[in-house]
Amino acid sequence: MTEQEFADRAEAIKARLYRTARLYLGSEAHALDAVDEAVYQGFLHYKKLRQPEYFDTWLTRILINACNAELRRRKRELAVAELPETAAEEFDALPLREAIARLPKELRAVIVLRYFQGLTLAETAQALGLPPGTVSTRQRRALSLLKLHLTEEV
Repeated sequence: MTEQEFADRAEAIKARLYRTARLYLGSEAHALDAVDEAVYQGFLHYKKLRQPEYFDTWLTRILINACNAELRRRKRELAVAELPETAAEEFDALPLREAIARLPKELRAVIVLRYFQGLTLAETAQALGLPPGTVSTRQRRALSLLKLHLTEEV
């Protein structure tokens, strides 16, 4: 894979990566930063990719790691001082987004990759480094929790 091929393939999936990061992080600015970081890290290490047919999954995994790093960094910042919510964030909150944000991290990852990234069960399992059975179980559990959260709000 050449640098130009990397750039073309990364550009082709950038919108999907952004949607994933937005769901993970809940903020446009943080999502853009995470996508930029993932593409940058991917560019630094694209020669190590052994199977180019898994490029999308590989870059998605890098994005998930960047999002998790951002969430850890944010947790450390919030431990120091609680920041107030802005009115725009409250206005922008949708019931589904709130319900997804309430899911545990491991369940949220499965839902975001399966339903918002459009990955198959096998691709999701590969991206998360889990067996397909575990992904299937987490998907069922997450969907039942989402149903519970969403019916509570009605």
